[in-house]
Amino acid sequence: MIITSLRRQQLSSFVKQKAEEMGFYACGISKARHLKDDEKQVESWLRKGMNGEMKYMERNREKRFDPSLLVDGAKSVITVLYNYKPKEKLPEKDNFKISTYAYGKDYHEVIKNKLRQLLTMIEEKSGKRKVRVFVDSAPVLDRAWAYQSGLGFIGKNTCLINRKGGSYFFIGHIIIDLELEYEENNPEKNFCGSCTLCIKACPTGALEPFTLDAGKCISYLTIENRGVISDEFKGKFNDWLFGCDICQQVCPWNRDAAPHNEPLFEPSEGLKSLRKKDWIAMNKKRFNNIFKDTAVMRAGFEGLKRNIQFLEE
Repeated sequence: MIITSLRRQQLSSFVKQKAEEMGFYACGISKARHLKDDEKQVESWLRKGMNGEMKYMERNREKRFDPSLLVDGAKSVITVLYNYKPKEKLPEKDNFKISTYAYGKDYHEVIKNKLRQLLTMIEEKSGKRKVRVFVDSAPVLDRAWAYQSGLGFIGKNTCLINRKGGSYFFIGHIIIDLELEYEENNPEKNFCGSCTLCIKACPTGALEPFTLDAGKCISYLTIENRGVISDEFKGKFNDWLFGCDICQQVCPWNRDAAPHNEPLFEPSEGLKSLRKKDWIAMNKKRFNNIFKDTAVMRAGFEGLKRNIQFLEE
């Protein structure tokens, strides 16, 4: 099917309109192509060993930089942002802390379901396509595509930052063999300026401007890391048990960001009731009851217990 310029514009407007109606904070579309500059940056980062034990980042590397290796004939990358900033944080007094993205249901399925619904509407307009949906679960450069689509800039804390909404966003993509209208010719410049609050606030020294050493990051150490946590980090976790939000909490772009409106991201009563003594005494059955279908399951019961032991020693 030949897609005319007018048809591309109509389809692109349709995609963005439907994405907004479905609750996505923003939607941008970029041309599917080999991201050569990002490839150089990622390869340099990997050579320095800054991925820690995340060996999966060393596999399928070529697919990370070229979407046509993920979807045959890929022409467009439709990228969406979905807000997860909570209305209020969990109680911190006499408590451990978990990253706000893990308060509610696992974002992978919540956003994938929405993207599948969006895809159904696209195919109703354009016919069946060669296409795949991605939410932080495949070799896709999430932030790079969001940047190319004009949805924000990459901050010194390495997060994607949207000037209106901050950085508390999940990123999802539809890679599709459908030619659309693209925003990539006008990606946002960097707006961090001289600010270094995130770098100064990181208690483990994991951040340099625009570079994260995952092996020193609290989020990595409490989730991705499966081994013993090094004693060099003793006393530096500030009660973070699963993940860490420090570099986002201090970011000025998050000060006025609005909270999400997604009921599935609200914390359960069981999670809200927990205090340190409850975390420490938690057995596997209670862990499963509270954290079933949440991102905390990624660390697992044993991983959580390891983290508690490290914080309490």
